[in-house]
Order: sequence, then C-alpha cells, then structure tokens
Amino acid sequence: MSETPESSFSHEDDPAAWSPSPLAAAGNAFAWLTAGPDPVAVDGCLFDYLPDREIAVDELRELLLVRDCPRRVWDQVWAHVIIKSRWHGATWTLVAVGLALPMLSRICEQLTVRFAGDPHDIHAEVLRGFLGALSTVDLDQGRIVIRLRWAAYRAGHKALLATLDGPTPVPSGFGPSEPPPPFGHPDLVLARAVEAGVLSRYEAELIGDTRLQGISLADWAAAHNLTYAQVQRGRHRAEHRLAVWIKARLAGSSSAHGDDPGLLGCG
Repeated sequence: MSETPESSFSHEDDPAAWSPSPLAAAGNAFAWLTAGPDPVAVDGCLFDYLPDREIAVDELRELLLVRDCPRRVWDQVWAHVIIKSRWHGATWTLVAVGLALPMLSRICEQLTVRFAGDPHDIHAEVLRGFLGALSTVDLDQGRIVIRLRWAAYRAGHKALLATLDGPTPVPSGFGPSEPPPPFGHPDLVLARAVEAGVLSRYEAELIGDTRLQGISLADWAAAHNLTYAQVQRGRHRAEHRLAVWIKARLAGSSSAHGDDPGLLGCG
C-alpha cells in the first residue's frame, strides 16, 4: 500500500523535533571533537597544575572544574584556547564554547528560571555575547573567564528585558495588559527604575546581578575593575533609592484603588 504524505512524515522530519537549543547543539558539536581515537587536545606541559601529557579538551574541562584548580591555570588555559580561536577559527572557537558550556548553561538557567516563554532566543543571545567577547577580551588583564561570563550574561539579560518589556499576552478578545507597576518580573522593575531616572544602568545591573542572579560582590567588582568597598557602597545607596521609589509607587497605586497602603507592606 502506498504511503500518503501524512504517513510518510516521520518524527525526524519535524523541525521542532530535530532542532535542539543553541547550547545543546554546541554541546553535541563539542562531543564530536573528542570522539574517536584522535580527539582535539592540548599539551598539558604548557600549563601549571595540569598533567604533563596530551589532554583531550573534554577532560580539560573537567580538570578546570575541580574545586582546587588554581585560578591562574584558568587564565593560562583560556588565553591559550582564545589565541588558537583567533588564529585558527572554527575548531578552537568550538573548543572555547565547549569549555564554557557549564558556565553558559548556568547563565541561561538564571536568566530564564522565571521566564514563561520560549527561552531559545535568550540562550542564543547568551551564546552570541560569549562568542563576541572571544575576539575582544583582553588576555593580559587576567580573570578572563569572569570577563567572558559578563559579556554572555549582558547579552542574554538585554534580550530578556526586551522580551519582558512587551505587553503581556491575554486570551483572544481582550486587549494586552500587565500588572500595575512596580509588580512583575524583578528585572523589569529595575529596567523601569532606570527609565524613571532612579537608577543608572550600572546600578540596575549591579543590583540585578548580585541580588537576583547570585553573583558575589567580589566577582562583580573584579569584572568591573572596582574594589569590593566601592561596589558595596554603590549597591547600598542604589538600593535605598530603589526602596523609596517602590514604596512611593505602591502608595500611589493603593491610593488610586482606595486600598490601605499598609496592606501592601508599606505601612
């Protein structure tokens, strides 16, 4: 019996079935680099701490993730891989992505954990930000991984804010709506505080990264060439202004609806 077009269409023919997320696709490609008897490898003799032998890049990733691996080794390895990426292109760029996949996956999870939509576009922007930084990050300043991380995070965060700042979808027959400000996604509250002139973009990023994303003040300070004390004081002042602004908006919203402000935690 001849097959109808419908019966000959298989699961593999559905783009939604065979199109993985950007990070999953990168992970699959990285796995190919280490498959077979001749995997892509680095010479461990070039680096402190690592074994003095050829090290396949998937093993290299595991060695870097060991808790007691010195941070200077991270810089040595990343400088080596990035130089190869800049000179030789595709294979070593993919190695760089593969080494960074645990970090990039955590960024994507942090950015989309409260996001109800399709996260693939945000994941793609995280990856794009990382790839862009490979060609520009200063290899002489140290803390290379932190700088790459921030480039990836900022790109994904920008995409997330652009998505969140659109109208909230509602059932057919009703107009777009969203909760009265300042309620809603915390990142969107920070973005509106920037628009209102309450916070600078730098301050909103500082609060969002260290309060919402779990980044330590020490790492944030290092990535921005600031001291811990500078960042700590800056966050304290910015959060005070933000709290006053949110309280005023809550009080205004409650008055408009005839509610007792104290019921919203502002009394």
